[in-house]
Amino acid sequence: MLYQLHEMRRSFMGPLTHWAEASAKLLLDPISPLAHTPLSQQLAAGYELMFRISKDYKKPEFKLDPVLINDKLVDIVEEITQKKSFCHLIHFKKNLTGKEIAALKQPKVLLVAPLSGHHSTLLRDTAQKLSEEHDVYITDWVDARMVPLSNGPFHLHDYIYYVQDFIRLLSPDLHVISVCQPTVPVLAAIALMATAHDPLLPKTMTMMGGPIDARKSPTSVDNLATEKKFSWFENTVIYNVPQNYPGSGRRVYPGFLQHAGFVAMNPERHAQSHWDFYMNLVKGDNGSTENHRKFYDEYNAVLDMPAEYYLETIKTVFQDFSLPLGTWEVEGKLVRPQDIETVALFTVEGELDDISGAGQTEATQELCSGIPQSMRQEFVAPDCGHFGIFSGRRWREIVYPKIAEFIKTHG
Repeated sequence: MLYQLHEMRRSFMGPLTHWAEASAKLLLDPISPLAHTPLSQQLAAGYELMFRISKDYKKPEFKLDPVLINDKLVDIVEEITQKKSFCHLIHFKKNLTGKEIAALKQPKVLLVAPLSGHHSTLLRDTAQKLSEEHDVYITDWVDARMVPLSNGPFHLHDYIYYVQDFIRLLSPDLHVISVCQPTVPVLAAIALMATAHDPLLPKTMTMMGGPIDARKSPTSVDNLATEKKFSWFENTVIYNVPQNYPGSGRRVYPGFLQHAGFVAMNPERHAQSHWDFYMNLVKGDNGSTENHRKFYDEYNAVLDMPAEYYLETIKTVFQDFSLPLGTWEVEGKLVRPQDIETVALFTVEGELDDISGAGQTEATQELCSGIPQSMRQEFVAPDCGHFGIFSGRRWREIVYPKIAEFIKTHG
């Protein structure tokens, strides 16, 4: 019922949102008489703030910028390499001839994006920087409310199988990078392949800011999962998709509830950010206001997660700690990271990460005891929060160079 009430509120707010947007533009348009009245700037700022707080945020586009190749700017073209019910594998292909691409000899990278509320475009900056020197593919997860019920459920083990399918498709000579949530299923996918002596294992795996062992330095995210009983999650955050979507009837963890949880983690910070946005609009600080718009266009765009996948993740990763305890079975097959021997490992953490606490990702090093020490590397990015390890200046200037060098060394 809550999902239906949310849709009713969204429908009710629609006309008001459009009115606020139109009013803001009218008050700023030089040819409008209203733009030259007292307080027009303040009123326009208020209307835009109202518009942005109440609007419905759509999935952003990747639209990667051209990259510099041999002193020439080359466009990036998005191609869907493989389409599955809950995920599209997107290739950021450089607009060059096949011969030119082959001559570059750029390492092939599978960037596994999180399925944890936000769209895969959250890793736009990650993919942009990687594309300068690598041939990049990314997992673009589909909003569960857009997947018809007839396509079946999506479990945590389906996520693992998707990753394995993508690895086999892109191998050999593949490098896998997982950011945040997917570190767990990616490690499981590669471990299961190693146990089965699969010949298409990747060359390297880079684990960035993920809850491999959520017992270490637990954050507010981890504490919520352990303080609440499993039945609380089943009964409190799972709802059926309304009839106005293709996935009508599918059980999901709705995006709007996830977004409320994101904001509740730092309400003061978000309130201050919106106030600063209003004040910058009044002052005419276009640079600051545009940065605010770009951030919240991404941050406020959320997707629904399949209920079975979400609930299994809560239990497996945050309540039972099945991976670090060595008790995780995927359809009867035990996940054994110690069986990985030929895949080089790089773990990356942020010193100030408040999502995946210190040591949670580094725990991969101990679990993967079969990997020779010469093929392992770890890095803690100084003064870096969760998003900073894969987006922004610190990602581009501090973290990326280390990952690029690691891939080059073990390629």
